[in-house]
Amino acid sequence: MRKWLVMVSMMILIMLPAPADAQQVERSMVEPKGEVIWEVPMPFKKVAITFDDGPHPVYTPQILQILKSYDAKATFFLTGERIERFPDLVKREVKEGHEIGNHSFSHPNFGSLSLRDIEKEISTTEELLLQFQPGIRPKLFRPPGGDLSMPVLGLMKEMDLMPILWSWHQDPKDWSGRSSEAISAHVLKNIHNGDIILLHDSGGNRKETVKALETILSALTEKGYQFVTVQELMETDPVFGF
Repeated sequence: MRKWLVMVSMMILIMLPAPADAQQVERSMVEPKGEVIWEVPMPFKKVAITFDDGPHPVYTPQILQILKSYDAKATFFLTGERIERFPDLVKREVKEGHEIGNHSFSHPNFGSLSLRDIEKEISTTEELLLQFQPGIRPKLFRPPGGDLSMPVLGLMKEMDLMPILWSWHQDPKDWSGRSSEAISAHVLKNIHNGDIILLHDSGGNRKETVKALETILSALTEKGYQFVTVQELMETDPVFGF
């Protein structure tokens, strides 16, 4: 009887979805092959500014207006929940030439989900994104919190998605309540060609991020930088196959 119960238990475990909370990717193993993007080093003065967690009815319009005033393009990694709530803002992002990417549906902790649940989070959001660019499948994906394990990376490959993280030296932690001066100083002090800069347009009070963006764009424009989408940044390097 006990042996039978053990066998049944083992069969149940095998049938359960594999947890995503597993070994994290090693940058040195995946970056040279273009499997995950942190940045795109180059001789040109180009950077990609990215915004996570939006859209937001207050801060996203302010950010879009500032970007427009500098003729700057950005990449917005959107959550499905907020796409459903604020579709007009997503339409505006696309209309004004910005790039939209997948940031899951509910911004969960991937480490607590099965791969099956993660796939649902991503595919549901993908369907929403397709409404704004018919026929153009969104290929860029940023995992919530940058949490990317080997099983999740395998899922990304199966779904033909490109995981996009950010330059480790370009996370000014604008979500933590830092001042606009601290946010902008961090970005400007650490700037390198090909950087992917992490900012947020939702998920809390983003007044300081909005103010910091004006400073960042002004200072980097004076230094001759161009502000492009992540995909445009990647197009300069043949390893990424875009």
